[in-house]
Formats: sequence, C-alpha cells, structure tokens
Amino acid sequence: MNDVRVIEVKENILADNDKEAQILREKLKSDKTFLMNLMSSPGSGKTTTLLRTVENLKEEIKIGIMEADIDSSVDAQTMADAGVKSIQLHTGGMCHLDAAMTEQGLNELNYSGLDLVVLENVGNLICPAEFDTGASKNVMILSVPEGHDKPLKYPLMFSKVDALIINKIDVAPYFDFDMDKLREYVGKLNKKVKIFPISAKTGEGVSEWTNWLLNEVRAWQKLDL
Repeated sequence: MNDVRVIEVKENILADNDKEAQILREKLKSDKTFLMNLMSSPGSGKTTTLLRTVENLKEEIKIGIMEADIDSSVDAQTMADAGVKSIQLHTGGMCHLDAAMTEQGLNELNYSGLDLVVLENVGNLICPAEFDTGASKNVMILSVPEGHDKPLKYPLMFSKVDALIINKIDVAPYFDFDMDKLREYVGKLNKKVKIFPISAKTGEGVSEWTNWLLNEVRAWQKLDL
C-alpha cells in the first residue's frame, strides 16, 4: 500500500497569514493608522457600540469603519447614515476575515488620513479568534444576555483580546449575570485584558471605553518603526 501524504493545510495557512498580518501592521504603523478588530456574537450590540464610540471621538480623530458580514449591507449603511466613512465587506460565506481580506478592505476604504479604522468582524466567537487581521488591538463585546460563562465555552477568543466590552449592563437586573464570576473566568485566560462594562443604549460607561481607545490610538501614532 502506498503511503498517503498528509498536508497540514490549516497550519500553513495560519503561518502565511501571520506573516501577512505583521507586514500589514507595520504598514499601518508607518501610515499612523490604528486598526481595531472588533469581534462578538451576533446581537451583542457591535453597531450600536460603534455609533456611541464615533459620537464620543469624532471631534478628536478621523474614523473609518469596515463592516464584515456574510451578506447584506445594513450595518455599513447605518454607519454611513451617521456620517462615518464606511464600506461593507462580504466574505462569501466565510466566518472570519484574515490579513489579506482586511488589507483589501482597507484599500477599498481608502484609509489614508484616517487615525482609526474599525474592522467589525463577522459575528461569531470561534473563527475570528484564529486569524490575525493585522490589527493594532483586538477588542471583543460580550452582552449581558449571553451570560457570564462564555469564557469557559470560548476560551481562545477571550485569551486573544486586549479589551473586553461588557454591553447591555442596563438590563443586568433581568438576567442571571455575575460580573465577578466573569472577571474571574477571564482573568484565568488573560491577565492583561481591560474590561469595560457599558450600556451602548444609555451611554453608561462609554466614556471610560473611548478614553482608553483614544489613548491607544495616540500611543500607536507615536510609536517608532
């Protein structure tokens, strides 16, 4: 019986993607553009959170948005209607974006002169965590209705992010959500993550989040190559 060659395709793909992501990150650094990769489940409030974020920062920095979905252009239209430079990225059925797809989106956005570009990644807690997009920082939104046990079920996602937004805290009294347990679970996976409890609906806690983001953008722009 002839031996069958086994090719570790996933490993090779991820290795190539990591190289492309680092090249993209260095290019963005030289252009003084901060790329934020925003991830979450569907329905967590990404778009509403982005609208609040833009509202707080629009006088400070120039912002662009890339909305990634399998289909539709609803989110990009929402951002455009709010006066934000935005484009919609269709992934053709793929559940994530990689560095090459992100770079294509950036070029289509014509990001020159933008201080901050937000990539709103495809909504799920598995695939996006595996691929480096070339972002300066990775941020996740977890909404209160999803429960405080999500770090136990999706550890890779929580271990990868630099900041974790806990959205919809205005409805916390109606759900069995334990913030202390969440912090405990996340802390075991990621000791450096910054946690921001907010309500994108009411605006509670949003200033703390946007102040952190603004400081990160400014620090990125000052970094030497």
